[in-house]
Amino acid sequence: MTSDFAAAAVVGRVQVAERADAARNRRKIVDAAGLILESRGAAGLSMDEVARVARVGVGTVYRRFGDLSGLAHALLADQEQRFQEALLSGPAPLGPGASPKERIAAMLSALVDRLEENSELLLVAETSAPYARFTCPAYEVHHAHLVALIAEASAVSGSAVDAEFLADALLAPLATNLYLHQRKVRGLSAERIRHGLAALLAPL
Repeated sequence: MTSDFAAAAVVGRVQVAERADAARNRRKIVDAAGLILESRGAAGLSMDEVARVARVGVGTVYRRFGDLSGLAHALLADQEQRFQEALLSGPAPLGPGASPKERIAAMLSALVDRLEENSELLLVAETSAPYARFTCPAYEVHHAHLVALIAEASAVSGSAVDAEFLADALLAPLATNLYLHQRKVRGLSAERIRHGLAALLAPL
């Protein structure tokens, strides 16, 4: 009994040490990616280069983040957490207290702000794999939040809309590659894009 308890305690200490080591590696990798991003931009990010700067094996980087998209999302995690907190409990109209249609418009506008601020990194996060944009947890949260608001707005207005489809349709123009195309190639202003997004809410 005593030896079993002692062995279990040792195993527990080893597991804690491994978890702490993994956490340190994760921090080193994210910090290294942040340094590269700051000095060379998103074009300088690669799994090999991040591993070199972090002084860890490239396999460690892949195990922790899967691919470059996962690493980019990790760099965006703090901002995404603040955004989700604002959706759930921040001031209106982004947070509770406004009509559902006003909250949807505010959410879309806030996502435009994020694109203006972080388009280079968001482009990496969304395009490094075929479905990277749609398989990340952030997209699922944004989509689910919009579905709930659309259903609420539809109930208020008496309109019959497919909330799940419309949520995807409202998020589609906010794909980073399309947004950058509109801004840099077509010459649309951010404000014009906001107005266009607001016009999509007419069915509600």
